[in-house]
Amino acid sequence: MKPEQFRAERMNRGWSQNEAARRLGVSQPYVVMLEKGKRPLTPALVRQAVSVYHLSPAVLPVSESFVPEPTDAQQLAEYMALLGYPGYAYLRPHVARRNPGEVLLTALAQNDLEARLVEALPWLLLRYWDMDFAPVVEHAKKVDLQNRLGFVVSLARNVSAANPQNEPRTLALAELEFTLDRSRLAREDDFLRPARNHVERQWLMQNRPEDARHWNLVTDLRPEHLRYDVRTF
Repeated sequence: MKPEQFRAERMNRGWSQNEAARRLGVSQPYVVMLEKGKRPLTPALVRQAVSVYHLSPAVLPVSESFVPEPTDAQQLAEYMALLGYPGYAYLRPHVARRNPGEVLLTALAQNDLEARLVEALPWLLLRYWDMDFAPVVEHAKKVDLQNRLGFVVSLARNVSAANPQNEPRTLALAELEFTLDRSRLAREDDFLRPARNHVERQWLMQNRPEDARHWNLVTDLRPEHLRYDVRTF
């Protein structure tokens, strides 16, 4: 979050600097310095601003030291619930809200992810398509996740393209896909669930869609498998 955005969000709500300071739990002179860029907007303060100003979680910073780690399905589902995914609206999360890019990379780093979570991943791109993906792409390349990410972007782009009114989003996803394609890995990789045996792997290799083949992934996942209500996109 930049100082000018921080100031704009306050003004959009018609709050004085005193009111914003009270809600953020800081002093009014400190708010002045934050808005003028004379004090850094720390990650903790940005998290507070996201809550107080009701901002998109896409504003949450991605730490330079972020590395996706092994996690369980329940935790990922709770992250998705906090990001607004309808399929997990019934959950009562006990985790902190995270940047959708971090959640996406964390999920993509898993080697055995249940099907309902796999289906949820393209939704993150459809919902937060206008976020800053530069740090997400850089972190993906650091841990060789660009092929998995590229394939999810392809799925999201195809879903978006089904509705002509979504042209700005579809073009943005196509540009992200092109960016990832420039660092595409040549090695074959499973997509979030290894084949149970050699026979299944051979079947997947023969029946995978063209996008999966392009990204060198072993999966039969296609846009039509995603159970989204396209009218909401």
